[in-house]
Amino acid sequence: MKSSPKERKSTRSTPPGHDPKVTLGMVAEACGVSPSTVSRILNGTAVVSAEKRAAVDQAIAELGFVPNPMARGLAGGRTLSVGVITQAIDSPFYGIALRGIEEALNKVGYSPLFVSGHWNAKEEARCIEVLRSRRVDGFIVLTGRLSDEALTTLAKALPVVVTGRSLSAPGLFSLDFNNFEGARLATAHLLALGHRDIAFIAGPVIHPDALERLRGYRSALEAAGLPYRPGLVVQGQYHEESGLLAVEQLIASGQPFTAIFGANDQMAFGAALALHRHGLHVPDDVSLVGFDDLAGAAHSLPPLSTIHHPAYELGSLAASSLLQLLAGEQPEAALPEPRLIVRGSTRALTSG
Repeated sequence: MKSSPKERKSTRSTPPGHDPKVTLGMVAEACGVSPSTVSRILNGTAVVSAEKRAAVDQAIAELGFVPNPMARGLAGGRTLSVGVITQAIDSPFYGIALRGIEEALNKVGYSPLFVSGHWNAKEEARCIEVLRSRRVDGFIVLTGRLSDEALTTLAKALPVVVTGRSLSAPGLFSLDFNNFEGARLATAHLLALGHRDIAFIAGPVIHPDALERLRGYRSALEAAGLPYRPGLVVQGQYHEESGLLAVEQLIASGQPFTAIFGANDQMAFGAALALHRHGLHVPDDVSLVGFDDLAGAAHSLPPLSTIHHPAYELGSLAASSLLQLLAGEQPEAALPEPRLIVRGSTRALTSG
């Protein structure tokens, strides 16, 4: 009769998790599956029932089996590592996405290697070469400046998931967010409150999402029968200081405005500080909307109305999609549509 994992554990003198003699084969025998099935479950490529997966997990826990990542990688021709190219490790938005990637990969024994491209195509290409020298199994590219051609070429060698663009190629999967619709919703919200002089703090022109947010702003104005006024559009750089400087520029220009739409929350935070310094109150004097729904948006004073952009889900879906590509499957993940989150920074325009 085959002994149970608990019976096996009781015969050992070393505590669970510390016995180097516990092998993958012992785990397989204990739960009645093949060693290859256990291996595939560990590296996230197995398609098995929940009961079988639970049995393997229980055997691992009770036997104290500690997987050897290097041995698993060599056995499958993989290193169980994923190269992740972000643009700035300290970005409040992409930092949340990186956590989503890390947690999704860790669940199946993969490790991410994070590098920053700094919105520079040459630097991103250098990062690719560095990561390839580390023998990563695939790539996640968070937006960035690499050309579509460069990404499709890379995907011929290793699986690639890219965010922030719509692109289709063998070995490549893209996840895009509807930035146009998000910006249209934010602008339409201000229009519905009676605002007509709506300033827009735009993101950097090298960012595809920034161009889409500008397009959404213009579309909402057009739908309301209002002209696009370049004097109400100020260039920002997606960080707080640029939002502050944008409002300083608006005030200095003498352009009248009753509302501001910042193309991301960070610039909206900077805009709020500039308004405060000029004795203007949000939302009594100026309504303010951001984009991204960062953690700080709900805790600012007043809480910031914004567009919810699911950063954590973006990272988690990117990781799970790459794992599917590594397993020879075609991902079908999609990000949810933008949602307007109304908080205390916007109010109806009052006459006088």
